[in-house]
Amino acid sequence: MVEDIMRIIPPDLVKFVLVTLFSLLIGLEQRRRNIQQAPETLFGTDRTFTFIGILGYVLYIISPHTLIPFLGGGAVIGLLLAIFYYQKINVLKMFGFTSLIIALITYSIAPLMYTQPLWLVLLILVTVLVLAEIKETLLAFSKTFDNNEFITLAKFLVLAGVILPLLPDRPISETINISPFKFGMAIVAVSGISYFSYLLKKFVFPKSGIILTGILGGLYSSTATTFILARKSKELHGGKGAAAAIILATTMMYLRLLLLAFFFNTALAIRLLPSFAVSIVVSALIAVYFLKFGKAANSSDADTQDINPHTNPLELKTSMVFAALFIVFAFVTGAVSKSYGASGINILSFVVGVTDIDPFIINVFQSKWNIENTVVIMAVLNAISSNNLLKIVNILPDQPA
Repeated sequence: MVEDIMRIIPPDLVKFVLVTLFSLLIGLEQRRRNIQQAPETLFGTDRTFTFIGILGYVLYIISPHTLIPFLGGGAVIGLLLAIFYYQKINVLKMFGFTSLIIALITYSIAPLMYTQPLWLVLLILVTVLVLAEIKETLLAFSKTFDNNEFITLAKFLVLAGVILPLLPDRPISETINISPFKFGMAIVAVSGISYFSYLLKKFVFPKSGIILTGILGGLYSSTATTFILARKSKELHGGKGAAAAIILATTMMYLRLLLLAFFFNTALAIRLLPSFAVSIVVSALIAVYFLKFGKAANSSDADTQDINPHTNPLELKTSMVFAALFIVFAFVTGAVSKSYGASGINILSFVVGVTDIDPFIINVFQSKWNIENTVVIMAVLNAISSNNLLKIVNILPDQPA
C-alpha cells in the first residue's frame, strides 16, 4: 500500500517537501536559540532559512548538470551574508559567524538531497542542529582540557596514522623476534584502551565515586589502581566500597586483556574466552557481594572520594616506559624460550607478575618463537595469577608493630 502510494507521488515532490522541512527545522532552531536577541542583530530565522533552502532547490533543479544557476545564487547569498556580517562587526561590534555558516549549509541541502543518500542528509541535519545547540556545553568542555592535551593526542595520531603504517613488518633480530610494526601496534592498542578510560574518567565522570574509579582505572592499569585504592582506603578507613572497587579493577583487567587478545591473536583469544569469562563473572559477583554485605562502617568518605588513578596515557613518558618494557620482555622472552623452552616461559610468566604484565602478555600473543598455544595460554594465566597475588599482598591490612 505504502509502496503504491510512493510510486504515484513524484520523486521531485518528495525531495522538495524534505528540503523545505529540513530548512524549516534549522530555521526554527535558529529562532529558539536567538529568541532573546534584538531583531536587528539577526539576518533571519525560521522563514528566512526556509526560503534559503527553497531557493537552493529551485536554482539547483533548473540546471543540475551545469550548476550555473545554483552557483550564481550561492554567490549572491554569500555576498548578502558578507555585507550583513560586515555591518554587524562595524555597527554592533558582534563577531558571531555560526548563523551565516548554517545559512550556507541550508542553501546546500537541495543538491545533497539529489546526489547523496537520505541517511547522510539526515546525519548532516542532525549534526547542524546539535552543534548549534551545544555552544555553551562545548565552551565548558574545552576549559577542562589541559594545555598539552591536544599535543599529546596529536602525537598519538601521528604514531597511529603516519608512523605505524610505515614501520617494517620484519623481526628486529633472531633474539628479539618482534617486528617494528608489531611493536608500534602494541603501543597503539594499549594506549588506545587506556586513553579511552582516561577520557571517560576526566570528561564523562570527573567526579566519579570509588566504584566507578575502580572500573575505569582497571581499563588503564588494574595494578596501579589497586595500589592507589588500597592506600586511600587505609587512609580513610574505607569499607565495602573500596574492596568492591579493587575487585572490579581486576575484573576490567580481564576484559582489557581479552580485547588485546582478540586484537593480536584471535585463535588464542577464543581459547582464553571461557576461562576469562568465568573470571569476569566470578570477580564481578564477589564485588557485588562486598558492596552489598561488606563492612559499611566509616565508609562514606572512601566510597565517595574522588580518586585519580592515572594521568594521560598518551604522555611521552608513559609511552616510553611501556616501549622499554616491551623491548625488554621481547628480548628476555626470546632468550628464555630458546634456552629453556616451555618450562622457562612458565617460570618467567610468574616473575613478570610483579611488573606491568601487558608488555609481556602482548609479546607472547605476537610470539614467533614456536611456542605452542597451550604454553602461551598457561603463561598468560600464570602472569595474571602472579599479578593478582601481588595485589592481594598490597591490600592486606598493615600489622601492628
